[in-house]
Amino acid sequence: MSFLKKLWHFIWHEDSIASWIVNIILAIIIVKFIFYPVLGFFLGTSFPIVAVVSESMEHNLNFENWWSSNNQFYESLNITKEEFLTYRFKNGFNKGDIIILTGAKDIKRGDVLVYLSSQHSNPIIHRAVIINDKISTKGDNVAGIQEFEKNISRNSIVGRGLVKIPLLGYIKLIFTSIIGGLKNVILS
Repeated sequence: MSFLKKLWHFIWHEDSIASWIVNIILAIIIVKFIFYPVLGFFLGTSFPIVAVVSESMEHNLNFENWWSSNNQFYESLNITKEEFLTYRFKNGFNKGDIIILTGAKDIKRGDVLVYLSSQHSNPIIHRAVIINDKISTKGDNVAGIQEFEKNISRNSIVGRGLVKIPLLGYIKLIFTSIIGGLKNVILS
C-alpha cells in the first residue's frame, strides 16, 4: 500500500521533470486507448477526431466572394448557391482546426467526408460533390476534382464532419512537426 501512495504522490503532487514526463505519457495513453475509442464507439467511427493538416478546405474570403470565384464548378454539377448555403461547413474550415466526426452511413451531397486514400499518408477531408455507387469529393479551396477524389468506395470512408473546433488541431500539427524533425535528426 505504501508503494501506491508514493506513486500517487509522484504523479499528482511531485513537481519534478520525471513526474511531468510520466503525466504526459499517462495522458497520451488515456486519450489514445480510453477516450478516443469510447468517443469513436458513441459517434460510430474509428476516427472520431481529426486535425485538419492542409488548406484544401479554406475559403480565405467571405462566402459571397468565395462563391463568385467557385460557382461555375458547383453549378456545373447542379449545386446552386442556395443548396450550398444549407451544407454543414458552408464556410469551409482552416488548417489547424479539429473536426469531430460521426459515422457516414447515409451520405448526402455536400457532406464533408473523411476517407483513406492509398495516394496520401493522412486521411483526406473534403466535400462530397457527386454520389453514385461511388463518391467523388472536392476540396473547397481546390480548382476541381483531383484524380484521387474520383470514385471513392464507401468502404474507404471513415466518417462525416459533425463539428469544427477552430485552431485546436495546431497542437497535433506542432507535435508531429517536432517528432518529424527529431526523426530526421536521428536518421541523418
